[in-house]
Amino acid sequence: MKDSHTGTRTERDSMGEMQVPAAALYGASTARAVENFPVSGTPLPAELIHAYGRIKRAAAETNAELGLLDPTVAEKIAAAATEIAAGKHDAQFPVDIYQTGSGTSTNMNVNEVIATICKPLAVHPNDHVNLGQSSNDTFPTAIHVAAALALRDALIPALVRLENALKHKASDFSEVLKIGRTHLMDATPVRLGQEFHGWARQAGLSASRGHKSLHALLELPLGGTAVGTGINAHPEFAEKTIARLATDTGVPFCEAADHFEAQSAKDACVEAHGLLATIAVSLHKIACDLRLLGSGPRCGIGELRLPSTQPG
Repeated sequence: MKDSHTGTRTERDSMGEMQVPAAALYGASTARAVENFPVSGTPLPAELIHAYGRIKRAAAETNAELGLLDPTVAEKIAAAATEIAAGKHDAQFPVDIYQTGSGTSTNMNVNEVIATICKPLAVHPNDHVNLGQSSNDTFPTAIHVAAALALRDALIPALVRLENALKHKASDFSEVLKIGRTHLMDATPVRLGQEFHGWARQAGLSASRGHKSLHALLELPLGGTAVGTGINAHPEFAEKTIARLATDTGVPFCEAADHFEAQSAKDACVEAHGLLATIAVSLHKIACDLRLLGSGPRCGIGELRLPSTQPG
């Protein structure tokens, strides 16, 4: 029921009534989460929401294939999830990044938005959209998928471009002699191109670490449902849905070898993060070297002339 005076509508969940913005695609569970977690005002990254869309689409298609979901309902869910994966409804995911650790609020946010998009067809956020799933397996799966795609599509290509650019400069400066330094004290001569080639090697190794980081994320916990047993999910749900995700993304995702490990520990994310931390330290070192060698221009080292980016 809409209230024209407040610009809200009344939605109900298992805990009672909630007032929801009239134009919002989400429902009572999401509104309750927004009310419960007014922490930072920062929502989850859009990339994670887009990954959730991919997961919900793959799950609906699998459940239809297994005869668990009416084909018409599955088609509607898949179409709505595709819109979410494409970023069409990013403004409909207001839940704070600091929320329950399981990601229940975000999972329900996605379920509710999909169900609303499917109207006037009667699609239930739990019984249909979330069929065979739980926050405890979909949320960590979304983390893996989002991070893997960001690595493949953004970070690794950027590192490769950096490596190539530094190699090009190394070639340009191959005949430029300069003094080498240890602890900032003058040492023996080196070629400027050799310094740049060292930085290029760092960038290349960083790209390799990016690939290793991606590899650490390939096992997905999807299909373990609430606690890793797979209760309420079809025995073939995980394998078929993850195969769809692999085809959809072009990333060779696979089912976790042990769902209890995959859901009770996030060692894979810690491993990936460790490699990313190494990349960050390496890039920071390159930046510091360039800053020092470009210091001046009158009283610093001034061996490099860095392009101006803004006044001051």
